[in-house]
Amino acid sequence: MRVLVLIGWGIAAVVVGTWLALVEVFWLPLRVGGVLVPLSVVAAVVGNLLLVGVAYRWSRSRVVAVLPALAWLAAALGAARRRPEGDLVIVGTGALGYVGLAFLLVGVVAAAFAVGRVLASPRRRTPADDDVPAA
Repeated sequence: MRVLVLIGWGIAAVVVGTWLALVEVFWLPLRVGGVLVPLSVVAAVVGNLLLVGVAYRWSRSRVVAVLPALAWLAAALGAARRRPEGDLVIVGTGALGYVGLAFLLVGVVAAAFAVGRVLASPRRRTPADDDVPAA
């Protein structure tokens, strides 16, 4: 039963991490009054820090906690690659290029920090652990 719950949490973590990255990528060219607003950079930091922590808190699994960070990274890097049709979502020129690079850099750093914080934390005991005699 615990395995099915973890699989469900894992799927949810991957879906939310991917969705978060896609929303942030499409917010990159956001302009208010003609001024570029780097909302995606802030959302990448806050989203990755919160999502990894929440996934760990709710699932009590370090593996599940790492999944949203990996999904975010895969989606963000996928958006930075040129499609066969020639489309490029994260462009590398001008002010938008700097915002795109900042988005990738701080998003990855925030995800790595959140994953490191989860992996370095003491292991939580689960009710299933109480059934196993101490070795």
